[in-house]
Amino acid sequence: MTNQKNGLPRILIVDDEPAIQRFLQTALDTGEFSLHKADDGHSALAAAVATRPDIILLDLGLPDMDGVEVIRRVREWSQVPIIVLSVREREDDKVKALDAGADDYVTKPFGIPELLARMRVALRRSLQEVVEPVFRSGGLEVDLHLRKVKVQEEDVQVTPTEYDLLRLLVTHAGRVLTHAHLLKQIWGVGYVEQPHVLRVNISNLRHKIEKDPSRPRYIITEPGVGYRLKIQ
Repeated sequence: MTNQKNGLPRILIVDDEPAIQRFLQTALDTGEFSLHKADDGHSALAAAVATRPDIILLDLGLPDMDGVEVIRRVREWSQVPIIVLSVREREDDKVKALDAGADDYVTKPFGIPELLARMRVALRRSLQEVVEPVFRSGGLEVDLHLRKVKVQEEDVQVTPTEYDLLRLLVTHAGRVLTHAHLLKQIWGVGYVEQPHVLRVNISNLRHKIEKDPSRPRYIITEPGVGYRLKIQ
């Protein structure tokens, strides 16, 4: 359920470049969204409180504070989907933003169809978090209450660790989870430097739930960053 009384999702655009703000406003002013703008970190935090957006589109290079700090501060009180729009292409920049709590990361320049698709996924995910104990995506079904996994109506046997990993991906479906986050949550802090443990379990899961593990439909790799469960 969106915050708007008229049912339109509220989008907060945070970018200090007037040209980017105009571009996004023009591209997104389709009657599907209610648009709000901020051009620095402090005004973004104030606008997030005042407008209670359904999605925040956030540039990292703000004049008064780094966008990663904005993410951290928003995450102290809200789980609103945050999609980073940034010229920073390095993997460690992406990892920092995602570990701070961003839901997705789009590198500038980007196409509007791609951005709209990612926004739709973020909105669907935020709706699903109010949830249903049974998650469904395509032919995958995960019963979070009974701890059962099915693919195309057939029961799939997974180990307790594989289930915990799948459950974490399911409860954040559509969101990129970094290697470090997954390792800490499932195995503990001591495993953060052992990514092979994660790779082995992801591979095992894919062989159980994917029709073609080499071309996965559900568990998608974000190279150098982590994994996300695709919402279909």
